Amino acid sequence: MKSILTLFALSLSLVLSAQQEAMFTHYMYNTLAVNPGYAGSRDALTITALHRSQWIGFKGAPMTQTLTIHSPIGNSIGLGLSILNDKVGPLNTSSAFVDFAYKLRFKKDRKLALAIKGGITLIQGALSNLDLDNNADYMFTDISSKMLPNFGFGLYYYAPKLYIGFAAPKFLQNSLDQPIVLSADSIRGDRRHYYFIAGGIIDISRSTQFKPTTFVKMTGGAPLQFDLTTSFIFNEKFSVGAMYRLNDAIGLLVGIQFSEKFEISCSYDWSLGLKSGTYNSGSAEVMLRYDIEFGGVGKIRSPRYF
Repeated sequence: MKSILTLFALSLSLVLSAQQEAMFTHYMYNTLAVNPGYAGSRDALTITALHRSQWIGFKGAPMTQTLTIHSPIGNSIGLGLSILNDKVGPLNTSSAFVDFAYKLRFKKDRKLALAIKGGITLIQGALSNLDLDNNADYMFTDISSKMLPNFGFGLYYYAPKLYIGFAAPKFLQNSLDQPIVLSADSIRGDRRHYYFIAGGIIDISRSTQFKPTTFVKMTGGAPLQFDLTTSFIFNEKFSVGAMYRLNDAIGLLVGIQFSEKFEISCSYDWSLGLKSGTYNSGSAEVMLRYDIEFGGVGKIRSPRYF
């Protein structure tokens, strides 16, 4: 049992040092989860669902689900809802945030969204469910449900073949009454994260496009997280890409655009280094996105790359 607890402590330590917020390989599809300025940018009511199983084969490894819904309201407003559930061993974090974006038009099809978001995060921990060698260990007592309100902001500039954004989704640094200490690191509440995203489309031929994207995550007390993804899109239907996450993982992505409204994409990451790669078989994600056109939203752009 000590070996299981050691692995769990290692898992938690890695998550805390580089990933207090949930990690996504599909950040370029799950954009509302990292930047509220994305709300309403697709000219449709867009529903995106994502599931991530991280470090497959590692007991107690992170498992994340997100659901985002957003739509334009008139020509200048975007509204969104972001729901997340993240589980690491006996620790469970759930959140719900509302996103509001105001769009400024510069030129045709070029806009800057100024956005805010607000909501709550619920943290729970059933640490007493662990099978311990010493059941009296005070470090493994249950964590009562704790609700942490927060707000954030974002800037998102976009055009049909380009986007760039900056956001701080949780600006308040709330504190827990009972810090979670299982390793050299600890959860004491929300840490302020800063996100930078960018991407573009380069036409190679009439039927092939090259799509580079990047995601940079910055937070105090943790290493810089940097993702670089490159994809090729064929006939506006199929996409194949590769991902590199600095000092953490490499991966592959494959997507299918079944229609103008429905898209699915899958990815698989392989961990780098001895810390996590020795104990798991990689990480997998599945993303589903559906656009709904209705009165007042406007005509759906085709193709839409972001």
